[in-house]
Amino acid sequence: MILTDNAMKISVAQTRQIKGNISGNIKRHKQLIDLATSCKATVIFFPELSLTSYEPELAKELAINQDDRRLDDFQQISDTTKITIGLGAPTKTKTGIQISMIIFQPGKPRQTYSKQQLHSDELPYFENGNQQIMLTVENVRIAPAICYESLQPDHADQASKLGADIYVASVAKSQNGVNKAMIHYPEVARNYSMPVLMSNCVGFCDNFMSVGLSSAWTKQGQLAGQLDDKNEGLLIFDTVTEEVTRQIL
Repeated sequence: MILTDNAMKISVAQTRQIKGNISGNIKRHKQLIDLATSCKATVIFFPELSLTSYEPELAKELAINQDDRRLDDFQQISDTTKITIGLGAPTKTKTGIQISMIIFQPGKPRQTYSKQQLHSDELPYFENGNQQIMLTVENVRIAPAICYESLQPDHADQASKLGADIYVASVAKSQNGVNKAMIHYPEVARNYSMPVLMSNCVGFCDNFMSVGLSSAWTKQGQLAGQLDDKNEGLLIFDTVTEEVTRQIL
């Protein structure tokens, strides 16, 4: 349970990724992180596969690992500004490629969380992750989830059993996927009394149009705030008041 003396601001980013262009996407990520820190956010999460765009057919050639030198700036930013960063990338394993979130925290080793439950369309390109991680920021426990698995009831149930205070879904969703999210995530929030945040992208991904509408729900399941379906920006959620502010990039 979030305590009143643990007030902090968590942000979710809405991005328009450049297909396969890691360096260009890194530049955009930095702009959004700068915006988050200027708004006193201490956490920022990006959409699924945000460094490459959601492009399964390109994942093998674009895959990286958490120690990729191109990511060193994110660790430096985290250390300097004390912000926790979760960004999306395909990552290499000994046996294949995973859909992952690479996490940077101030003064801590990098971590990688990999999607544990894949959609059937992803199975030709990716393998499952095998462990849920929990992030602790200012005594608040945050459970990351990645797209498809975040719509499976057992994922949020496990997160709650692990002591999650907040559930954050990093996604790349079409209108159909967002429609499902708008039904499922409020139920998660109500069932487990934990706020739910969704970070989605805008623009064409793979073979579908991602429609943004990044959102935050209170622990009672009320929609606290939402971005539109076109613009890049941030939703910033206050963990105590459960109020949301919007910033358009």
